[in-house]
Amino acid sequence: MSGLRVAVIEDSVLLREGLVLLLQELGHTVVAAWGDAAALGDGSSLEADVLVTDVRLPPDFRDEGLVAAKKLRRDRPEIAVLVLSQYVEGVYARELLASGEGRVGYLLKDRITSVDDLDDAITRVVDGGTVLDPKVVAQLFAAQRDPLEALTAREREVLVLMAEGQSNSAIAERLFVGTGAVEKHVRSIFGKLGLEESSAENRRVRAVITWLQRS
Repeated sequence: MSGLRVAVIEDSVLLREGLVLLLQELGHTVVAAWGDAAALGDGSSLEADVLVTDVRLPPDFRDEGLVAAKKLRRDRPEIAVLVLSQYVEGVYARELLASGEGRVGYLLKDRITSVDDLDDAITRVVDGGTVLDPKVVAQLFAAQRDPLEALTAREREVLVLMAEGQSNSAIAERLFVGTGAVEKHVRSIFGKLGLEESSAENRRVRAVITWLQRS
């Protein structure tokens, strides 16, 4: 499919300009190319068939692109969304796919091996399909298993105390370990539960909710 209207959000100038050139060579029209998600605004004036965006964008490089993409999908469902990320971010992928309505894609930048791959992905999401990198699919399937099973006995102890509202220093006193050891356990818990850092939610709260839902 040629002649699509594409909007791009990418903070790297080189990547953004390179993507614009590639899209134009493919016969598409780039209606906007921004370096941050704030430029999209509420999306009401965007005249595009698809938005291509990174996940981590200025100012905090956390989930600004995802937040913008989810809002656009809610308010302008006729506009498809293709996320291009450097990392496999399972939580973000699940949130983006939660509606199950299609017209969405999540690909890893360094695994797009040809211009045709990019063109095919854009065409498929605009046509109503879903395009996912195999690594993203693998992580989504892995997330279907109970993540608490991966925790060690000590990590479970720490999570229980977190659920009681204990701070890291208080947990250290209860377990007779150093605060640094507790912080290491907490980071490991976040990683095993798939809780990437997000500006929208507190990972500590999300970890506790996961524990309470399964205990």
